[in-house]
Amino acid sequence: MTNFPNDFLWGGAVAANQCEGAYLTDGKGKSLVDILPTADFGRWDALMNPKTAEQKTYDYYPSHESIDFYHNFESDLELMAEMGFKTFRTSISWPRIFPNGDDEKPNKAGLAFYDHLFAKCHALGIEPLVTINHFDTPLALLDKYNGWQDRRLIDLYLNYCEVIFKRYRHLVRYWLTFNEINMILHIPFLGGGMDVSELTDQAALTAKYQAAHHQLVASAKATKLAHEIDPDFQVGCMLAAGDTYPNTPNPADVLEALQANREGYFFIDVQARGYYPNYALALFKEKGIHIDITEDDKASLKHTVDFISFSYYSSRLVSADPAVNVETGEGNVFKSLKNPYLPTSSWGWQTDGVGLRITMNNIWDRYQLPLFVVENGLGEKDELTPDFKVHDDYRIAYLAENIEQMGLALKDGVVCWGYTSWGCIDLVSASTGEMAKRYGYIYVDRDNAGNGTNQRYKKDSFDWYKQVIATNGADLEHHQEVVQ
Repeated sequence: MTNFPNDFLWGGAVAANQCEGAYLTDGKGKSLVDILPTADFGRWDALMNPKTAEQKTYDYYPSHESIDFYHNFESDLELMAEMGFKTFRTSISWPRIFPNGDDEKPNKAGLAFYDHLFAKCHALGIEPLVTINHFDTPLALLDKYNGWQDRRLIDLYLNYCEVIFKRYRHLVRYWLTFNEINMILHIPFLGGGMDVSELTDQAALTAKYQAAHHQLVASAKATKLAHEIDPDFQVGCMLAAGDTYPNTPNPADVLEALQANREGYFFIDVQARGYYPNYALALFKEKGIHIDITEDDKASLKHTVDFISFSYYSSRLVSADPAVNVETGEGNVFKSLKNPYLPTSSWGWQTDGVGLRITMNNIWDRYQLPLFVVENGLGEKDELTPDFKVHDDYRIAYLAENIEQMGLALKDGVVCWGYTSWGCIDLVSASTGEMAKRYGYIYVDRDNAGNGTNQRYKKDSFDWYKQVIATNGADLEHHQEVVQ
């Protein structure tokens, strides 16, 4: 028995800036990640001080070659088709289409690359799911406008959208406007192509919310434009999700968790409901945040999304007691208290499959719009054996638990269209620039310094996921004979 509908879209997810490589190839402009070193050389400091990083020269930039998906996409997609993928989530690199973001005409070579990529997907029976801006605002727009802090980026983004909507209307049906839109409050450089390092805390907070507003308006206008170009387009928003639990039943902790959850839901409230919620307006007033919101903006925001997509890696835990909150652990950018009921990965991320079910139910109850789980996975250190095997039982266990809980959410009554696990082929980490933190079913022979053959090898999880898809989520067991 399975809880998944027959048309459920199983697949995997990557991002152009983390896998394509081909730095400046065929007329591509610089991406945000193209100035970032690895963690060993201060990647996080570079993320927080991008204009300083732009003036430096580092020994190695992981994005410049990455796993070279740009030149290997056909064989990589064939491996995904072998697993039975129904859908493949990827992104279009905005600077590959408009190298400077505000160019008069698009880059023909960049357009042709995605022609080939999406056509190959269809030839293999795979439906593309395309993120329009996945932490990939052209670097030139940082230098010229300080990114999304400037209202002019709305029109530049819409010009980019119009080009790709018309170009790929017969190849792409599912679109996501911005990846993890709430991340702009936490990593404004990747999320918004902006540098707030020289601003006061108050000014930086205002700048980030102003940039977020511009993205929300751009998303709404892009949704309207998409439906005008092709009424069959399905346009979704994308949230870095994961419910925040209260540390204790103390009402103060419960309130703290409520406020933490609202910080992320604020974006989707606007995109799914078409207006700013009262709690957000109250927050702006309390924090002294003054945002330029025009009447045209308010009218534009009424163009809401068709579905809600999100990433989920783990839940979070928070306390209202500052002394307790000192003891925090790692997560997907978000810090969290250590939950004694949850195990952690090698990177300190807590794993919580039940949290996915809780998160899905809460998002569904809040919006009553179809969901799409577009990121979920376990980053771990994989060992390639002398006979080119990777025995990743830990990944299988994590994914099996999460998929089981996703199925139970569907049984609860949640409507969900599909599931694309993150990093279905190993790629460069967004936050650290590492290759060592691997998520994929496919091992790529490349290390943190860029050494290796770049060859691809199937992990044990490859055949396991193939079995999951073939049984439509009914068989989540790890059958050893499958990988012998």
